[in-house]
Amino acid sequence: MTAIESPCILVCSIDMKTGYCFGCGRTRDEISAWLTMTPETRRAVMAELPARLATVERKPRRETRRTRMARERGEVL
Repeated sequence: MTAIESPCILVCSIDMKTGYCFGCGRTRDEISAWLTMTPETRRAVMAELPARLATVERKPRRETRRTRMARERGEVL
């Protein structure tokens, strides 16, 4: 069994204006269907993510676990 590549960075919050996840740029539908998508479809979605993330104008409303842990360790994300 091989691992499925995923753009998830554990910042799971949807921007209500764009419908994209603040962390990875996928839509809710893409996130839920990710494991059943073909590798070609996943690659096509991943190619769109940088442009999508550029349209997300604000940060999530709450501090994510990943950000909090990095802050507590003194790291800068």
